[in-house]
Amino acid sequence: MNTLTIVRLNRYPIKGLSAEPMQTVTLREGEGIPGDRLFGFARYNSGFDAQNPQPLPKDRFVVLLNEAALAGIKTNFDTETQNLEIKANGKTHSFNMQAPEDRMNAARFLSSEIDLKDPEPPEFVSSAPHRFTDVSVVSPKMMNAISVLNLASVEKLSEQLSAEIHPARFRANIEIDGLPPFSELNAVGSVLRFGDVELKILSRTKRCAATEVNPDTAERDLKIPYLIRKLMGHTDMGVYVEVAKGGTLSVGQTGEMLN
Repeated sequence: MNTLTIVRLNRYPIKGLSAEPMQTVTLREGEGIPGDRLFGFARYNSGFDAQNPQPLPKDRFVVLLNEAALAGIKTNFDTETQNLEIKANGKTHSFNMQAPEDRMNAARFLSSEIDLKDPEPPEFVSSAPHRFTDVSVVSPKMMNAISVLNLASVEKLSEQLSAEIHPARFRANIEIDGLPPFSELNAVGSVLRFGDVELKILSRTKRCAATEVNPDTAERDLKIPYLIRKLMGHTDMGVYVEVAKGGTLSVGQTGEMLN
């Protein structure tokens, strides 16, 4: 039996923007990562209604899929105070996202920095407990799914392509070590157990053009979905899990996979 180790924990407070590394996270049964993707910048004419939130395709939001330049902007968002810091070109700009004027100014600044071509700036939106996860369009259960990345799979793909591939391309919530490369893809229905926490694997994670963007250079340099398909006949990397049993996870914690 393989011993698994949690290498990184991340949440993404605002869809499409910077990761927030965590040392620990407490999970509840059936729920996603607390504070993960509860906010987003909805594009002009996105159709999002905060009073009646419905899952929408990811391209209705400001995301890496369409805007590679986002990778060059570092953001920090305090979910309690709703203070947003945007670091661009060596300067840090702060916005109080509880204030309508600052929300508008942040949207305009972001649009300018990434050269967004829409007729109007995006709108900063939220409607908790609605989450702006990529698979929210599949089902309410998948809206609360947590993404897990097997680092051995990323390393193997790097070897096969003779290119350094940073795990950050895949924007996972939990990065683990200890599984054989790509074995997670054939483990749907299995459970990852870390202490009290049990994470049931729901599905494989299909990858889109967002993974083409190098997180260091903010340029599209590798056609990851195409290359994975060429090598393996699919476009999958990582899995989605649901919290079958809650508890606290920590970086460095060990666990196992139960078939």
